[in-house]
Amino acid sequence: MEAQLTKEGTTLVVINSVCGCSAGTARPGVLMAVANTEKKPDFLTTTFAGFDVDAVKTLRMHLMPFPPSSPAIALFKNGQLVHFIERHQIEGRSAQMIAQNLIGAFQQHCN
Repeated sequence: MEAQLTKEGTTLVVINSVCGCSAGTARPGVLMAVANTEKKPDFLTTTFAGFDVDAVKTLRMHLMPFPPSSPAIALFKNGQLVHFIERHQIEGRSAQMIAQNLIGAFQQHCN
C-alpha cells in the first residue's frame, strides 16, 4: 500500500467493506465516475477493511486526521491526500451523487 500511495500522479483508493452502502452505492459510484469522465486517476486500487489488515493500517496512517471509516474513498496526488469521502458521506446517498462528487475531484486533481 505504501508504494501505491506514494507514486507520482493520482491514485484512487476504495476502502471496501461488507456493509450495504459499499455494495449499493460506493462501488457503483466509483465505477460510474471512472466511466463518465475524461480526467481520471492514474491508478485505481482497493483494500478490504477487516481483511487486508496491514494495507488498511498503512492507508489509515495516510488518512489522518480522519478517523477510521469504511467504506471510504480517497484520492491521493503525488502521495498527498486531496479528496476524501467518509462513510457518513456515502450512507443515504445514491451512486450518482457519489459519482458526481468524484468527477468533481477528478476534474480538479487529475490530468
